[in-house]
Amino acid sequence: MTTLRFSFDLLSVSKRAWSAPVRTVTLTMAALLCAAPAHAADLPVLKVGDQSLQTRGILEASGQLKDLPYRIEWFNFPAAQPLGEALNAGAVDVGGLGDAPLVFALAAGAQVRAVAATRSTPLDLAIVVAANSPLNDAASLKGKRIATTRGSIGHYLALAALKKANVPVSEVTFVFLAPADAKAALASGSVDAWSVWDPYTALGEARDHDRIIANGVGLSEGLSYQVATDRAIAGKRAQLADFLRRVALGQRWALSHPDEVAAMQSRVTGLPVDVLKTVYQRGQVHPVTIDDSVVSAQQRTADTYEAANVIRAHLDVRTSFDRSFPLP
Repeated sequence: MTTLRFSFDLLSVSKRAWSAPVRTVTLTMAALLCAAPAHAADLPVLKVGDQSLQTRGILEASGQLKDLPYRIEWFNFPAAQPLGEALNAGAVDVGGLGDAPLVFALAAGAQVRAVAATRSTPLDLAIVVAANSPLNDAASLKGKRIATTRGSIGHYLALAALKKANVPVSEVTFVFLAPADAKAALASGSVDAWSVWDPYTALGEARDHDRIIANGVGLSEGLSYQVATDRAIAGKRAQLADFLRRVALGQRWALSHPDEVAAMQSRVTGLPVDVLKTVYQRGQVHPVTIDDSVVSAQQRTADTYEAANVIRAHLDVRTSFDRSFPLP
């Protein structure tokens, strides 16, 4: 009998402590089929990886999950690295990754391609410090400990901010942690700063009065992707194309309906509505065509990781895109 394992980051679905552990719920396939209508069990399945339920929240709020001609199995992750690992293992068919985590996944040998792209204003991508910290800019990070998730957009931002401030990477100590653990380390003083992204940035600002000392504007390309496995592109093309169309329509709708998206996302995740409204208003996430400018921007991100020895070999990103899924 097939067994599916679903992992939920409780930080994303609860208002409780930042340090809440990851809980894994195991369901048998028989139980899933008994719980679903018979006709739904006969539909093809698309396995979708999400981060902090953000894609699902937009699709729910915009009505794009109605009348699906297939079933979606959602897998939620607290950060991009475990989602990238799930894509690499074929545990999910498609999922959202930032530009830097995609580079990290490709360098690890993942057989995946970016099939849709978005741009955002990277105000949410930030290096934050505790409210009472004496640090006030990237230059002040010299000699300090910076928490982030290895291979994440937060990791990328820290490298880019240090380079701009002329602080050698050898002059800081990176502490690689999952978001909940990184927040706990910042709160306890075990690290001096945390390089992170929304909704964690907005939640820290609202709950603990964390201060931003650097953000991604001018440092990050602001690109994120829906990334699919080669197997899904070949074997689930119709479902994948329909899903990407719905995501793009939902993202456009969300730009002019931040209140509705925040309210729905709050019901799904348990995070405060005002925090989520901040996430959507400052991000301004919008779909863009995968063109030569996107590919060039992605190559710059890969080259930055190569120069910092985050990846060990040169990566030509041109083969990591599939441009055959047009925007609606």
